[in-house]
Amino acid sequence: MPSVIFRKGLDLKQAVAPALAEDYDSVIVNEIISHGFQRTRGRLTVRLAKEFGFCYGVDRAVDYAYQTRMRFPKRTVYLTGEIIHNPHVNDKLRTAGIRFLSDPHEPREPLGPEAVIIIPAFGVTVDELAKYDQLGCTLMDTTCGSVLNVWKNVERYAKDGFTALIHGKVHHEETQATASQSLKYPNGRFLVVLDRDQTQLVCDYVRSGGSRHKFLEKFKHAASKGFDPDQHLERIGLANQTTMLMSESLEIGEMCRQAMIDRYGEAELDFHYRAFDTICSATQDRQDAVQNLVGSERLDLMIVVGGYNSSNTRNLARICTAKLPTYHIADAESLASLAEIHHRPISGPLSNLSQSRNKQEVTAKEWLPLTGEVSIGVTAGASTPNNIIGQVVLRLEQLTRI
Repeated sequence: MPSVIFRKGLDLKQAVAPALAEDYDSVIVNEIISHGFQRTRGRLTVRLAKEFGFCYGVDRAVDYAYQTRMRFPKRTVYLTGEIIHNPHVNDKLRTAGIRFLSDPHEPREPLGPEAVIIIPAFGVTVDELAKYDQLGCTLMDTTCGSVLNVWKNVERYAKDGFTALIHGKVHHEETQATASQSLKYPNGRFLVVLDRDQTQLVCDYVRSGGSRHKFLEKFKHAASKGFDPDQHLERIGLANQTTMLMSESLEIGEMCRQAMIDRYGEAELDFHYRAFDTICSATQDRQDAVQNLVGSERLDLMIVVGGYNSSNTRNLARICTAKLPTYHIADAESLASLAEIHHRPISGPLSNLSQSRNKQEVTAKEWLPLTGEVSIGVTAGASTPNNIIGQVVLRLEQLTRI
């Protein structure tokens, strides 16, 4: 029997609201917002970016997960993977009895009509969704609307004979789900590029060709099956993982556009190249807000709070580190002392992160001025709840009183 799919909640929003508020709200953060996004205690001033933390898509996904648990108290509820990239939120859901299919040692019964499966904000691949449908599972689909918008464009590319060139991290759940949308059509294909360097390889091949073998070896884990650069780079449609750095996505788009002009001429551009603005508005708002904060305020350093495997959090840190000392931390526990801070370095590999927090962190010394007034900027990724941000502010205030 086909599955039952819920995409608009379960009419339990008011019922779960108290639990959500208790788990994720922060009186301190609300107070900072009401005082012009600034708070001074003793020698410390904290300045909060004007857009930060949970976005609408994340808020909706977590809300729907709580509704699902309440609606099906006697059935086993699963998540296909992390609902968002924040360990505190995912652990709350585990505590509520939601089991994660991605947990390697999670014992589970065969999936069937009695299983309730939550699809996270990133979405799932076409094949995964088809599998759950064939098994007759009850599905709660929390896929973010911004992700769905990207999927529509990728499907359109495939239908019209364009290769989907996706700016993203090839192992990220969202990018895998997006890439799979192109394969719904017989001639659909995709290629994933991580950054400008990889895009340059694509552009060089568009302009003048090269070693097909070397190209395929470079992108062997990032291209659709049977990908042929000699054929499939003739027509490109640009898409992106919604949480990537906006400025980089725009630059990658311009690089590809110029390569097509150089190869085929301006008059033929529309036949060979397409692009749509598929950067999530919440991602862009948070990037704009932190750029404004570091560009307009006198700050001694910047704290960016969020999961270490959160792409949008990492990109906020990349923006800040170009301007002033910046530390990407997981939570208040990362603020060890006046002398030490545990943080994830801004530079380094962007994918295949270990699940062990300690393996992702390094320790910086003498990170906080010991005396005198200190001004610290704070922002947080779209998967970071307000209570974690509030705990970080309290910890900063405690340290500066010592």
